Amino acid sequence: MKKIFSIKNLKISVDDKQIVKGISLNIPKGEIHALMGPNGSGKSTLAQAVMGHPRYRIDAGNIKLNGREISKLSPDKRAHAGLFLSFQYPSEIPGVSLLNFLRTAYNQVKRTPKNPITFAEFKKLAKEKLELLQMDPDFLTRSINEGFSGGEKKRAEILQLAILEPEYAILDETDSGLDVDALRIVAEGINVVRKNSKTGLLLITHYQRILEYITPDVVHIMVDGKIVKTGDAKLAKQVEKNGYRGIVKK
Repeated sequence: MKKIFSIKNLKISVDDKQIVKGISLNIPKGEIHALMGPNGSGKSTLAQAVMGHPRYRIDAGNIKLNGREISKLSPDKRAHAGLFLSFQYPSEIPGVSLLNFLRTAYNQVKRTPKNPITFAEFKKLAKEKLELLQMDPDFLTRSINEGFSGGEKKRAEILQLAILEPEYAILDETDSGLDVDALRIVAEGINVVRKNSKTGLLLITHYQRILEYITPDVVHIMVDGKIVKTGDAKLAKQVEKNGYRGIVKK
């Protein structure tokens, strides 16, 4: 059976207001799908609900990973099933080093309580991923996101992605708040992860600029809680040229 991340006719409400109004997506493992749309279109609501945030209520539809229904599972069980979410606004956690956090996450998702990865084994793995992403090893000793620049926070998210190697990942506006250099570095990291692990990616973004470095297989345009147009990478360039209104009118 072909491995695929499937969302079918998903409707989502927040505080009894329906935000997502019947979204369907099929993302095969190894493909990159870009989800673009203006502010307030429901992109981040979709990401949070798919990962299981309790504030976001699924009114209808289903979410499947490789044929397995996951919409009733808790967020940790969705992670165990192979789903990852990179946050738009990563939280700071003072006093918890990135190294210890990542090792705990790795043991929870990739290992069993009877067979945890040792500290030495994990440090070696983390060093390999840091080298792939061209990151300083001292990064691991810092508290999670404390004092991090916007670019460093996003690189830490991509480091998590590289270490956990999920089957599917949702990257929620990974490009927000990044300058040109940081954007290129983060995009290169995403490309490395995709090449090495064949992760299926849903890349949520407002702008076409990150797609200058990451070539999507499919581009979806979301407006007012619905997918209004789907195409190839050229569609993102049309958005850049004509804006969302110009695309929707066609």
